[in-house]
This record gives sequence, structure tokens and C-alpha cells, in this order.
Amino acid sequence: MATPLSPWLPPAASSLTYDLTLAGLSVGSAAALTGIGLIVTYRATGVLNFAHGAIAMVCAYVLRQCVVEWGWPLWAGAAVTLLVLAPGLGVVLERLVFRPLSVLGGDPAQTLVASIGVFVLLVGGAALVWGQGARDDAPELVRSDPWGQLAVVLVLAVAVGTVIRLTRFGRELRAVVDDRGLAVLGGIDADRVASAGWAFGSFTAGLTGVLLAPYVRLDPYGLPLLVMEVVAVAVAARMRSLPVAVVVALGIGVAQSQLTRLHPSGWGEPLLQAVGANLFVVALLIAALALPRIGAGDALPRTATARVPTPPGAWIVAAVLFLLPLGFAGSDLHTAVEVPALGVVLLSLVVVTGSGGQISLGQAAYAGLGALFTALLAAGRFPGLPRLPELAALAVAVLLVAPLGLLTGWPAISRRGLALALATFAVGVGVSRFVFAQPYAVSGLSLGRPAGFDGDRAYYLLELLLLATALLATHALRRGRTGRALAAMRDHEAGASAAGVQVPSLKLLAFVTGAALAALGGGMLGMGLRAFDPGAYDPVRGLLWFAAVVVLGADSTLGALAAAALLVGLDAGARGGVAAALIGVLAVLVGRFPGGPYEAWRTAAARLRLRRRAELTPLGARVRRARRPVGVPARGRQVLTGATAAGGAGPSSPEPDTTAGWSSDTTAGPSSPEPDTTASPSSNTTASPSSPEPDTTASPSSPEPDTTASPSSPERDTTASPSSPEPDTTASPSHAPRRRRRGTAAWRDARGPAGAAVAAGTPDAVRRPPPATPSLTSPTATPSAEPRVSPLLTARALHARYDGFTALDGVDLDVTPGQVTAIVGPNGAGKSTLFHCLAGTHRPARGRVLLGGRDITRLPAHTRTRLGIARTFQQLAVFPTLTVAENVRVGAEQGRVTDPAAVERALSLLGLDGPVRALPAAGLPTGTLRRVELARALAGAPRVLLLDEPAAGLDTTEVAALTRVLKALAADGTALLVVEHDLDLVADLADVVHVMTAGRVVASGPPARVLDSLGAREGHS
Repeated sequence: MATPLSPWLPPAASSLTYDLTLAGLSVGSAAALTGIGLIVTYRATGVLNFAHGAIAMVCAYVLRQCVVEWGWPLWAGAAVTLLVLAPGLGVVLERLVFRPLSVLGGDPAQTLVASIGVFVLLVGGAALVWGQGARDDAPELVRSDPWGQLAVVLVLAVAVGTVIRLTRFGRELRAVVDDRGLAVLGGIDADRVASAGWAFGSFTAGLTGVLLAPYVRLDPYGLPLLVMEVVAVAVAARMRSLPVAVVVALGIGVAQSQLTRLHPSGWGEPLLQAVGANLFVVALLIAALALPRIGAGDALPRTATARVPTPPGAWIVAAVLFLLPLGFAGSDLHTAVEVPALGVVLLSLVVVTGSGGQISLGQAAYAGLGALFTALLAAGRFPGLPRLPELAALAVAVLLVAPLGLLTGWPAISRRGLALALATFAVGVGVSRFVFAQPYAVSGLSLGRPAGFDGDRAYYLLELLLLATALLATHALRRGRTGRALAAMRDHEAGASAAGVQVPSLKLLAFVTGAALAALGGGMLGMGLRAFDPGAYDPVRGLLWFAAVVVLGADSTLGALAAAALLVGLDAGARGGVAAALIGVLAVLVGRFPGGPYEAWRTAAARLRLRRRAELTPLGARVRRARRPVGVPARGRQVLTGATAAGGAGPSSPEPDTTAGWSSDTTAGPSSPEPDTTASPSSNTTASPSSPEPDTTASPSSPEPDTTASPSSPERDTTASPSSPEPDTTASPSHAPRRRRRGTAAWRDARGPAGAAVAAGTPDAVRRPPPATPSLTSPTATPSAEPRVSPLLTARALHARYDGFTALDGVDLDVTPGQVTAIVGPNGAGKSTLFHCLAGTHRPARGRVLLGGRDITRLPAHTRTRLGIARTFQQLAVFPTLTVAENVRVGAEQGRVTDPAAVERALSLLGLDGPVRALPAAGLPTGTLRRVELARALAGAPRVLLLDEPAAGLDTTEVAALTRVLKALAADGTALLVVEHDLDLVADLADVVHVMTAGRVVASGPPARVLDSLGAREGHS
């Protein structure tokens, strides 16, 4: 918060120190009010209200309107503003904007976007209603004596603290904060608590605004930003402690006032003066970058960053619209010059936010630095560099600003969600206050256009060329291996790291590239306006740009160009503030239309089409074909014509059925793309009407299995029960060579005999094939003699603690190749912590983790993946915006697998090589997604596979299929470690079982002995 509050100095003060202290208390009191409101709102709703400053500005304007314009008494205007408008505004926002988000799950990223939308909406609305000029006649609610301000703050802090600690409402508030769902089950009206929190938070915002308005610039942009600068006091209080917030606010206010006594000389004078005038900004930088983080949720809503299909012909229309201004003249052409430049700036947000999934509220700072550096280089005022022509100056400015992207990229390595938003916002505010607002940096600057492009039409052509270059660079970055890695990081950061993606380096790449693009667009914008205007790059503009890109499609380059045209066109063709108000309306609707306006329109159009014509779903069509196959005569004699069954995907069914086992198809011949269900005397792959046991074995090369029996045959059971006779899985002599060539031999060449058994759909751990097909020998048949194998992954004396709690207490573990090692134990035993220590997502306090004798204790997860340790997650870690094949390809690419067939082998092994491979992972069933995650892990050719509750969410058939795959992998020599609660699965799967309790391994050995002993112990207890 700057020091325009110094007029509060009491005239009767005799001591300069006393005078400055009183002035600091006045400033600190206003900051404390903001901190109290932010903390109460956050504790009641979990939302860091970025619109707090905008609410303060609106209330200040309304009080001025009532008193100055309408002639109301001060007390009446204050009562209406503070007791009716401010709380009512908070209740309306909670009810219409944030309650729908809480019903959808309360994603912190979505609430952040919505609060930024409210900020932009209120700022734009205020500019529309009261204009963009500053007002200096705001009424004074409390006299300038700081003791009155301080008394208000202390009374509010004590009252709020008393309510929170001693009243029933306070207990309900704490319960809602701790666990909203559990509080609702306990009978607490969470909506009422949230409404009360928002009402009080808005009241404190309004009180802050009316207290500050007489002493600062009352304009739609300055006051909101001034209030939000003091968010540092709430962050320093960890968004919980009101006394800490009050003390920090008063301390910073007094320190800022005392710094004005210093008058150094030399080069440090302007810097010290800037620090003294913006100490709250310094505190914001420290709080956002150094203090413990808050709100480490997801980066952005998945739907906000999902790739929305581009409408047909949209790029042609966009090209025509961008060429259209070449026919303009005068002011219209001069205004159009801003659109390509702003489009390049917004493309930087597509890279950082859309592709990388990182919240960046500081892109306006990089755009301003690009314009400033271009002006300094062109004027010959940049230290150490000569005067350069404008185009060369622009290129050098881009190169200079790009590394500065590390200012926001480095914090992004360890921050996500709200914490990252605060860090990037702090950087943007810091650059604005310490660079753009300082006369020594920007005074006397002018910026011309390149030689030969001085006219608006010629310069617009140059801008189109630079925009096309930026589009090509963005397209290249978002496609191929890097694009898939960015999408993986955006969709699931931990999953991307487990797949081998170097997440820290990729985040730095995204922010550096975004800074370069923003600098290019900022320099173009400055040359287009022929001046460096610091106001064009203030932090409020950054919030507006971020909201515009998010609501129009964060991962859409076309959306960025549309946002640029919308912002420039509305501001030029209508009253100032229209663009901000419109973007704000769209942003606050993120909870109701999370995919953006275009996706909402597509969904509505699809629903209207469905209403006009009722059609069967693909599954319904398959069921109808299965119940009434094509070609059935009148007397019920079935003539099969190759139609697919409920488990297959025929030409007319775009979506495959992924629930009928894990084999990929039942094609008997190499030339038929669909399952051949025609019965022949020599083939038993199709059940006849009288066959008691239909064959359900699938070959690995066809898209989907055929599990449909004829109408007269008994119901098929795709899982073999222990008591039922084993289904016939051997083909006739005419079919055996084809099966071996298409499925068994292909996988055996790549993975050994284990892959053949899995791909052929072997339902049991041990299967004896007929003599005619010796290549189908069981991969898990126990050899007569097996040499002892050394452990591949070893843990020695691992210790881990969480906030004083001992999670691991000297754990030793060996994971041996060719074996399945299982860890079981009650909740809180330390299983997950041990798993994370082995995977690299948690560093133990003591002990070592060895891979083949190499110490990997301090290596990150992605490095361990590239060394041969792959993992899956208890909660699915797939990348929903990528297709199934792209998910698997990420594992192969980031695992540094050079074999181009690795992806196809993994897809074939898990039965994902049919039509499902081209479907986005979003919306697929849990069983299919488990296969996708496992296939991605296997595509990297791991030596060790760590599985965290792999059977979670699977049905009995899928668990049986998973068991077959894992046994086959172990037979091929892979070392498997499984953390699982399903003891039946552990007994069937594991070779060695370790039982953990209280952070220690208390029993180890074969599953029969260990699990029987564990069951007997539980029976006696």
C-alpha cells in the first residue's frame, strides 16, 4: 500500500517519530481490516476472495454517490452502504457464484477463477457507471485521527475472535472449514455459515473502501489494487489467525512510515524510496514466495484447460477477419493495430495456462517489460548496450525478458493453485510498483515504429507476420512429445512425474516461453501506440487478460485471438469497461459453464438434436443386435453373419465395450477386421446353440472380444469359476497357426512367453496347452529348480516423519525380479509412506533406497522412472485430455524407450489396441482407465513396477484379468511391489508378503503362512 495516507499526520504532534507512528497506525489499520475480511471469508468458504478490493471500491463509490451526488446525510449513506449493500453483495456472490461451485466439489482453482471474474466484473461495471477518471471528493466517514481507525480494527478483531471461539456459530464455522461434508452430515447448515462469512467479509471490504477513499485516488482500477496489495497480512497469518494479521498489518504500516525518514544519496536513493512507499508490496512478495504455502490445490479446472474442438472453417474465418482491417482507414485502422499485438500477449497465456495448466496472473508485467526494454534499447538508454533499430531492439528485448520468466517459473516448481496465483500476482504487482511506476526508469521515453513500417497499414502487415510466427511457435510447442508432456503435467502433475516427465524443467520452459511471447506482444503494442504507457500493463490488466483467456478457452489459440479482438473492439467501440464487464460475467459463470461459452453452446445444441430425434446409444444398438442378430429366420434358426456382440465393436458402433475382459478381439483370421462368429466344423471359437461351455478366449489382435451366445445357448460366463470345467481355449488346426502368428509370436518376440499368455486371454495362472501349440506354455508354471536372484530394489532403515508423527521406523524391504512382493497392513501402518519413499515422491528422514546397488534416495520421481521404476496410483492418474494411445505414448517417450513398437505392444497387452485407443481418456470406465495407467507404466519398459492398490474400483472380472497380467509380468522378470487391502488378491498373486504396523514390518514370508498367521491373530483378538 503506497503512502498517500500521510495526510493523516496529526498536526499537534511534537515528535517526528510519533507523527510517523500515528500515520503508520492509520495505514496499518486499513490493512488490518482487509486482512480480517479475507481471513473470515477464507475460513468460512475456503475462498481467497480476489474481489475484496473491488467490493471496497464499489462501496466507496456508492457512499460518494449517496452523499455527494444525491445529498444524503453521511450517516444514512454509510448505513445503506455498510449495513445493506456490502453484506448483501457478499450474500449474492455466495448464492449465485460460489455456492454452485461448492456443490460441484469446491475446486479451489475454479473458485479462484470465479473470484477473479467477480473482480473484473465489478471493476468493469464501476467504469461503466462512474467513468474511469479519479474522484477526490469522497466523504470522510471517520476523522483523520488514527486512533479512531485503530479502535474500529481492534473492536472488530475482538468481536470476530469471540464469535469464532465462544459461540455456536463459531463452532459451526470451524467444523465447516475442517470438513464441509462431515459438517453437513452432522446437521450443520453449511450454506448459512458460508453466507454469513461472505456477508461479514464484504462488510469489512466496504468499511476498508469508505475509510481509504478520502485519502487515495478513487478510481475503478487504483483502489482495488491498493487493497489487494495488503493480502500479505492474511497470508502471513496463514489465513487463520486474526491477532497475527492485525499485528503484521500495524507493524508493516509503522515500518513503512518510518522509512520515509531516510534520505540516502547516490544510486540507492530511488530504490529505497520505492521500497519505503511500497513496503506492503515487499511483504506480499515475501509472503507469497517464502512463507509456508496455502491452497496447494490443482492448477486449473480440468474443463477450463481441456482442448475444445475447433469449429469447422473457424481458422478461415479468423484469417479473413484479421485481414479485413487492411481496408480500414483513420482511427479504425489505428485501433485495429492493437489486436495482433494483444493476441501475441494472450498466446503467452495459452502456453502457460492452457497447455501447462499453470496459473499466471503476472503476464502483464512481462508484456510491459518487453515494451519498456524495446523503448530503452531503441533510445540507447539501456545500460551496457548501444542504440538499436526498432526491430532489432524488439528482438533483443524478447531475449532479455525471456529469462525473467524464471521469476514466476521458479516458484511454480513447488507451488500450484492458490499459492501459485499469489506468487505470480505478487511478481506482477512488484514489477508494476518498482519498475513501471518509477520516474527514473520510464521518464521521457518515446517509442517509434520500425523503418518502412511507420504507417498504420504497413505496421499492421508487420504485426500479422509476427503474429503468424508466434502462432507457429505455439503450435510447435503444443504438439509432439513436448506438447504431450505439457498436457500430462496439466492434467495430473504427479502422474506426469511418475511417467518420467521432468516437471520442474517443463514448468520453467512454459514460463520462459510465455515471458518471451508476452514481451514480443508488449513491444508490438508499444510500437503500435508509439509510446510506453505504464497503465497499459498494470496488474489489473493482467487479471482481465487471464480471465478472458480462461473463459474463451485456455488451451485454444483461436480463443486467444478472439479474446484480443473482443477486448480491443469493445473498449474502442463502446464506453470504457464494457469488455471487462462482459469477461467478468463469463468468468463468474465458470461453475455453470466450466468448458467455456463455445462448449456450452455445443452441449446445448447436442441436447436439442437429441430432443428432436430419439436414437439408441451405441451400447443399446449392440444389445439389440445381440438379442436379434441379423439374418435370423422366422422359425428361430440363427444364421450368423459376422455381427458383433455385446462385447465387440462393429462398424456401426463408435464406442467399444471395455467391460468384457481385457483381451483385444476374437478375430480368427488375419484378414477380417471384425470378430468372425461364423461356426465351422473345425473351429470352436463360437458357441453353437447346444454347446454347454462357449469359448470366450480372445486373440490379441482384433479390436474387441465376442462374448455373445446364441439365443438358445446358455448364458456365457466370461470368468472361469474354480468348480466349472475349464473353457476350451485351443483353436482347431486350421486356426492355431494364425493365432500363434498374430498374437503369441508377436508378443513373445518382444516380451517373452508371458505376453503371449496374457494376450491370448489365459484365464488361469497355469494352463497346459495341447501338444500342437507348445508356444502357449504357461509363463507362470513353476520350474523344477530356480536359482536365487538378488533383490533389484532395496530399502534399508527407512525413517519418515510427518509433523512429529513417525510414519516409518527403520523399515527394510527387498523387491526381487520375477516375484510379486505385497505389503499389507491397517490404515496408518505406513504402507503409503513407504511406497512414496520408494517412488521418489517423499524423501525419508533417514535410510537409503537402492536400485541395483545404486543409491537413489535423493533422486526425484521422474529420474527414478527413467532408471526403470514405474508406478501406478491408488487414485487414477491418467491424462483425461489425451487419448488412450497418447497416454501410453507419454510413458514410452518420457521413459526414453527407443523401440517405436513399445506403445503398440503395451496397448496390445492390455487389450487397448482396438477403437478405444483413439478415444479421450475422460469419461472411460474405471476398469479401462486402470488398464491405460498400467499400459503407460509398461510402455517405459520398467524393471520395477510399483502398484498402489491396483484393484481399487475394479469388479471381479477385471481383478481376475489384472491378476493374469501381473503374474505374466513377474514371469518375464519384472520386479513387482503391490500395496493392497484385498487379502484374497494378495493370497492369489503375491510370492512374498510383508505385514506393516505402526511404521514397522512385523511379519514377512510366503502368503499362505503370513496371511494365515494374520487371520489367526485377528481371530484371537
